[in-house]
Amino acid sequence: MSLNAAPKNENPIRVMVVDDSAVVRGLITRMLEAQSDIQVVSSVGNGKMAVDSLARNEVEVVVLDIEMPVMDGLTALPKLLEADKDIRVIMASTLTSRNADISLKALQAGAVDYIPKPSSSRELSGGQDFGEELVAKVRTHAETRRKVKGVPSASVSRLRPAPAKPISSLLKTKEIVLRTPTLRERPEIIAIGSSTGGPQALFAVLKGIYGKVNQPIIITQHMPATFTKILAEHINRMTGWTCEEASDGTIIKPGQVYLAPGDYHMVVEGTGPQKTLRLNQDPPENFCRPAVDPMLRSVVAAYGRKVLTVILTGMGSDGLKGGKVVVENGGDLIAQDEATSVVWGMPGAVAQAGICSAVLPLENIASYVVKTAQGGAA
Repeated sequence: MSLNAAPKNENPIRVMVVDDSAVVRGLITRMLEAQSDIQVVSSVGNGKMAVDSLARNEVEVVVLDIEMPVMDGLTALPKLLEADKDIRVIMASTLTSRNADISLKALQAGAVDYIPKPSSSRELSGGQDFGEELVAKVRTHAETRRKVKGVPSASVSRLRPAPAKPISSLLKTKEIVLRTPTLRERPEIIAIGSSTGGPQALFAVLKGIYGKVNQPIIITQHMPATFTKILAEHINRMTGWTCEEASDGTIIKPGQVYLAPGDYHMVVEGTGPQKTLRLNQDPPENFCRPAVDPMLRSVVAAYGRKVLTVILTGMGSDGLKGGKVVVENGGDLIAQDEATSVVWGMPGAVAQAGICSAVLPLENIASYVVKTAQGGAA
């Protein structure tokens, strides 16, 4: 039975909350039910109950805890997806290394997203940032699911203002106009930006270009600090590359992958042969830190036109302003297409701005990068 804290519209987003703490379930339920376009149709205490409840309730998005008795989240995930292949599962966990590792495994197993959960119910109850991020992610993934299934969108009218986070995936898709590649020589660096769905996309691209590209690769993936360290370890294990979470003052070397650490912007310094990575905690851009835009601006300042940029799946529009700087200075930019993106926000923003040389399915991005990296325009 839904706890109707706000009058619902005629077609609300239907959510299941799964957490072994009744207090946490209640707090998350109230955060979601305060929105007129979201309805919590089920609230249960473990993975087995979630699977059983899914057989009785129509659910679009599941907020799934990791550590639970009887059946944990990672065990329940494939069972939920087997029951409904289109369901969107968001993993919720406290910020520990173990939970970060499990969350990344869950993304590889079919979860669409994760959200770091405050470590105590007291922090959770006062966590406005957590509530805003949760609502934004629930809306985005529900709308993506409805678009795929051809179901009418939920109205986003609500009793109180929504967080001012851009959700580009909800915008009407415009016609894509590609620009002619201007990079006619080997780029000296490859810069990648990603967010929601990014880890899976990064694994695919990096694995596809391993052994064929010698340029340094720098990556900004929207993630909290604990997660970026674990992501770097996963990239090492799964792709063959040597990837490190960047440190302030790291000297950039060929054939290495550098990942921006959570809560720090990563930028490039140097105009001579030796380039250095610097970290800073300047204000967030596009509501993000690390953000893609400052990375791209700095890459252009350091490398000029010899830059290849890839924008992968993600919510929002981070990378659009920096991508324009890349293109205006003679570099090239490509983006993941809508069909293979978990959320076509970031790649959709650059694609619809007309600054991309190519908009490609995920499986075709590696070959494009390799051809460009080996000798100019693909």
